[in-house]
Amino acid sequence: MWSHTISPRQKTYNYRVVMRKGGTPIDMRGRCSAGQRVLACIVIRLALAETFGVNCGCIALDEPTVNLDYRNKKGLAVALAQIVAARSHQSNFQLIMITHDEEFISMMKTELAAHSNFSMPEKFFRVHRDMSSDGRYYSKITPTDWEEIV
Repeated sequence: MWSHTISPRQKTYNYRVVMRKGGTPIDMRGRCSAGQRVLACIVIRLALAETFGVNCGCIALDEPTVNLDYRNKKGLAVALAQIVAARSHQSNFQLIMITHDEEFISMMKTELAAHSNFSMPEKFFRVHRDMSSDGRYYSKITPTDWEEIV
């Protein structure tokens, strides 16, 4: 449950996050794992982005699979692939995701390929650090073909 009041004349917004077990809504506070909390936060943020940012061309996620088990990662990959497919007609849309999770990248490839109503992006980009001859590190961005992901 969250409550926020800015001034006495402004509205108060209350909401609670619940999960369903056997059709019964149960408050998530104090009853869920770290992975479930992370997933709930991501789902809420994606829902807000899809609701209020329909014309916004960018969704950015930083390490979205931290604390997620295989099943929840798969569900996130399905949801993100659906968003990408639905927004593929939007010329300015980009999904920016920072992750070290190669398994999740593979899931995204599989889920994106399952959608027939849009063209699979040709590449994704890997960012890594390389040491140059002067001993300093520089970031390097490498376009990577999806076929390189197993």
